Amino acid sequence: MELTNLLRLSPDQNISLSFSEFILYPFPGVTNHRQILVLPFFSIYIAIVVLNFVISYTVWWQKSLHNPMYVLIALLLALNIVGTTAVVPLMIQSLLGQNKVPFSGCLSQMFFVYSTTLFKSVVLLLMAFDRYIAICRPLRYHNIINRSSLIQAWMVGLARNSLLVLLVVFLASRAQYCKSNIILNFVCEYGVLLSLACGEVFKIQMVGVMVRMGVTLSDVTILLVFYVKVLRVALKIAASSARGKALNTCGNHLLVALTVYLCGILSSIFYKVEDSVSYDFQNLSSAIYFLFPAIANPVIYGLRVTEIKDCLMKPWKKKSSGSLNNV
Repeated sequence: MELTNLLRLSPDQNISLSFSEFILYPFPGVTNHRQILVLPFFSIYIAIVVLNFVISYTVWWQKSLHNPMYVLIALLLALNIVGTTAVVPLMIQSLLGQNKVPFSGCLSQMFFVYSTTLFKSVVLLLMAFDRYIAICRPLRYHNIINRSSLIQAWMVGLARNSLLVLLVVFLASRAQYCKSNIILNFVCEYGVLLSLACGEVFKIQMVGVMVRMGVTLSDVTILLVFYVKVLRVALKIAASSARGKALNTCGNHLLVALTVYLCGILSSIFYKVEDSVSYDFQNLSSAIYFLFPAIANPVIYGLRVTEIKDCLMKPWKKKSSGSLNNV
């Protein structure tokens, strides 16, 4: 009933009026029980912030982890915190009924969501390149992978991402929104927002699709090329222990990349078949896309990377040994 009343407030498509305020309405199929969703999503958000912060802080605090690979891991986990913070608090507010968002707020959220997504892709590429040089060009590693080269690569990624994200946000800001001001989701996603725009917006929509899919496909292709070359070299390593360590390290990075890219691709597919999929399922796919990689990444690195796991366990080992000594 609440959703029906809101939809009645939407003006006719022919009225020349552009909304300056939008209403986020996530999980419309559970209208009478939406507040129940606050606790699980809030708990997941707290877990994401804590897990990602603990490992990021551990890398920053532990001098033995001050090398490019671990710095990139910490950067990826920091981006997880920024990305989820741009989404979840507003999501919780909308579930509690405080779901009105100014147009500028929608554009700001879109900027941070797209920025963190593209920057994660840059970090994953740098990780792949780092492993490629470490395993395929080990004698030149310190000449190629250093603070200066990482900063230069980051600046190139910053320039690319800034231009693409600002283009997407600018195009979204120029559209006229008069079909409705109700977003049946918890995030002001580019495609969802433009579906409420009037007039011919197909070209604008295609720009967003090209940016998202173009960057994803190009980055995934480059990443796979690096890891295929790494795999070939790693399999030729005579020492089984060295080969196992190389494969394990690359396997961790590939597993993290898989969670990020696969969740994004599946989410995009569900948006494209919106006529066959319920809004609740679209919301669920969006939640998985934004939350699952952010909580899976620190778990993968915390449990599977020996150096990080040892640093995390060091305080507990000291307490245990201290307790035994006292006994």
